[in-house]
Amino acid sequence: MLSYFANPSKFEAFARKGGPIAFGIFLICTLVATVGGLLLAPEDYQQGDSARILYIHAPTAWLSLSAYTFIAMMSLIAFIWRHPVADVTARAAAAPGAAFTALALLSGAIWGAPTWGAAWVWDARLTSMLLLFFIYIGYIAVWAAATDTARAARIARILALVGFINIPIVKFSVDWWNTLHQPASILRIGGPTIHPSMLWPLLVMMVGFTALLAWFVFVGARADLIAQRNQRAEASAPSRPLDNPTAIIDESPA
Repeated sequence: MLSYFANPSKFEAFARKGGPIAFGIFLICTLVATVGGLLLAPEDYQQGDSARILYIHAPTAWLSLSAYTFIAMMSLIAFIWRHPVADVTARAAAAPGAAFTALALLSGAIWGAPTWGAAWVWDARLTSMLLLFFIYIGYIAVWAAATDTARAARIARILALVGFINIPIVKFSVDWWNTLHQPASILRIGGPTIHPSMLWPLLVMMVGFTALLAWFVFVGARADLIAQRNQRAEASAPSRPLDNPTAIIDESPA
């Protein structure tokens, strides 16, 4: 699989077909989950309807970690195998990952204000998520400031791999330290603690948001590969001689 997608043209063809499919899955899943979460699922017996923000908060938090894990994996592949598409796909996942992280922080603050009595507290989960957002911004900044693409790629890979240390901290912070944030309620030993009537819309929304991330990666990577191909074509094009408008014409009489 890695060797197949090492050919940028083959990856472009795959992304061209996969992009619309991923976006279609996102639309269908989002519609189904929205109906299920807002109309079919009961309100929480303690938090009431405010708990419905879970259908946005949990998927965006999940995708913030998943997108960065994907970036770290692609960076490792680029380091070991010099895969020509790995850096491109990692770069394409960075902006969506940062957006998902920001949305997770924002939706968590909206939920925390009435539930905790505070929109923000410096507990381990929230602080590590904020740090993840800044790591995303740093990764994006490395590529944005690049003048030497090869050097920027090396720095971005190192940053992605070092920053991955924060991912297990985000995931297990609620288990390692006493925090206001609730412990894991889906991916946990013993199974989910959420009632099935509330769980299925949440899982469908997670699938939809995952498909949205795939669509962002397909579109972003294709655009990057096309831009690289155009740059190579311009660099290899033969230079045309400049017209000389000041050429001297001999108009002296015979």
